Parts: sequence; structure tokens; C-alpha cells
Amino acid sequence: MTKRRKTAQVFNPNVSVAPLGIIAMEGARELGSKINDYLVTWARQSGQDIDTFLIPHKCPRFQSGDAKALIEATVRGLDLFIICDIGNYSCTYPLFGHENHMSPDDHYQDLKRIVQAAGGKAHRINVIMPILYGGRQHRRNYRESLDCAWMLQELRSMGVENIMTIDAHDPRVQNAVPLMGFDNIIPSYQVLKALFNTVSDLEINKESFMVVSPDEGAMSRNMYYASVLGVDLGMFYKRRDYSTVVNGRNPIVAHEYLGNDIKGKDVFIADDMIASGESVLDIANELKNREARRIFAYATFPIFTAGLSAFDDAYEKGLITGVYGTNLSYLNPDLKTREWFKPVDCSKYVSYFVAALNHDMSVSDIIDPHEKIHSLLKQHEHIMG
Repeated sequence: MTKRRKTAQVFNPNVSVAPLGIIAMEGARELGSKINDYLVTWARQSGQDIDTFLIPHKCPRFQSGDAKALIEATVRGLDLFIICDIGNYSCTYPLFGHENHMSPDDHYQDLKRIVQAAGGKAHRINVIMPILYGGRQHRRNYRESLDCAWMLQELRSMGVENIMTIDAHDPRVQNAVPLMGFDNIIPSYQVLKALFNTVSDLEINKESFMVVSPDEGAMSRNMYYASVLGVDLGMFYKRRDYSTVVNGRNPIVAHEYLGNDIKGKDVFIADDMIASGESVLDIANELKNREARRIFAYATFPIFTAGLSAFDDAYEKGLITGVYGTNLSYLNPDLKTREWFKPVDCSKYVSYFVAALNHDMSVSDIIDPHEKIHSLLKQHEHIMG
């Protein structure tokens, strides 16, 4: 049973935009609960008597698939944060007697229903959408829809003032809503901290460690890791067969490597998403053929649409040493049991962001954690001796 929510603000109530409220939608209840716990703890440390910032709500569905949203407590005057995980395929609803798994479209429609249910009563509406809806369809080639750009414009027209996403596939999609608050944050510090905590013997220097981008689209994020770590950067580019379309995309013919020799080096590969995982495994195989030592892959969203067996085999063969992924979207329970998978908890990171926005504080230090990474490197070097 949800405790009765007491209206208050995190930290100093005199400088917040408005009283804080959080709606964690069905697919994001676990993440929302963790964020709420941090915010409640900080509020209590500042002397406020807070039970929860979470606002009870429902999105019931009829057997026909039609739905509605119901917010079960007042949101009037609140600085409202709605957390929506459009990638949580474990959520289900009855449809003509069958159990139907929610798609990104279903989650997005429920998000719009919640915004409607708020009825313009909230002081401000902010959306936290870790996986950006339609983010993989971010540009137009030929006669195609522009799903992500339309989504942003639609939410803007409904009164949403800020959207926060994590490691967007292409953050330039924010150009569709130039007057809307759009924050794309990348948990680089949290990822490196998890890597150093789980692999104690990593030597971070140009002779022993290297960052490799899996494709040209991921160059910017891998370039950042290589820069802050002070190591070399390599990359693969995907040679595709543009005469054929398989599962909505042109199949990859080969991965071509560009970069320095990686023989005997540990390699770190970062991307925004592991979907089928074919590209990561192909690249790992190419790196091993070039006599790389250990291979560590990271994806902000490890969704594994083709299952886990291929990665189980790769781990058994020594192809992959570890795969890191955040808890910002749904993680398959089986994935959490794998020895090769290392979760990266980012709930506290997002909580800092919520608190900063609620107080109209600068988020520059949150978005660019260069100093924290520098301190982390020094600490790691000290441990290595």
C-alpha cells in the first residue's frame, strides 16, 4: 500500500521550482523506487518529514486493448517528473483473451495518457525517458517516418517542458524542439567505476589498454573514454550490403578495422545499445584474431533481443571477458545471473539530475564528470601500486 505523500521539497524548500512529485510508470517502477529512495533520504537529511515523492497512478486496459490513465493523488502545483521505460517488454496486458507484451508504442501511449490525466494542473511536467522513443529512427532516408522527432514535438505540444534521456542514439534529434529543455546524459563515470571495481588488474596506459569504437556512429562516446583515460582509440566501420534489407536494415558484410596494433592489449568497447549482439561478437572475434588480450564491452541498454546463448558461448570460449550495462531500462532476470554480465547502477546519478532540475541548478558537472573520472583514475593507479 502506498504511503500518503507529504508535500515537500528536496534540500532547501525555499529555492526549489515547486514541490516535487514523481510518477514512475509501470515499466519503470524499480528504477523509480530507487530514485525516490535517494530523494527521500536527502530530504530527510535536510530536516524534512517525507514518506515518498511517488504519486500512485494506474493505466488500466480493457480486453479490447483500449486504455486510460488515472492519477490517484493531486498533482496541482507540483514539479512533476514522469519516468517512462519504453523498452520494458516484460509488462503485459490482456488482449482478446491473450497476454500481450507491451511494445514501445504501448508505453509511449500510456505516457501521453498520464500527461493528459495531469490535466494541466502541475506547475511543470518533466519526462525522464532513458531509451528515447523512436531514437533508432532518428533521420530520414528515402520515404521514411521520423518517429523520434515527432514524439518530441508531440510531447512539447502537450505541455512537457523538459525531457531527460540517457546516451541518445543521436542527440541531434533535439533540433526538432529547439525551445524545449532536452538533456542527454552519459554515465561515463559510473561505467568506469564499475569496470575498475570488477577488474582490479587493469593497467590504464597506451601499452596495455585501448578503446575501440564498434562503428562510426559510436565514435564520439568512445573518443571521450579514450581522451579521459589517455589511451589510443581505434574503430571499426561496417561494410553493408545496401542492395538488401533484412529485419529493417541493410545486412553487415564485414567489419573493417582502423587503428593501432592491439596485440596483447585489453580492449574496451562502448555503444548505446546491444540489441541482437551480432556486431559486438563479430568485433570481438576480429579483435581476438588480432591477438587482443581481454575484451570488455559496454552498452547503456543491454536488451539482447536474440537471447543470451551466443554470449554464453563467447564467454566460455574466452572471446568476451565481461559485458557491462546500466539498470536504466529493463534487465532480463536471466541476464542478471550471468557471470559475464556486470550491472552499472545509475539510479543515484539520475536522482542528482532530478534534484538539480527541481532547484533550477546547473547540471554541467553532472553531464561532464571529467574531474570525478580524473580522481577515479588516480585512485585506481594508487591501488595498482
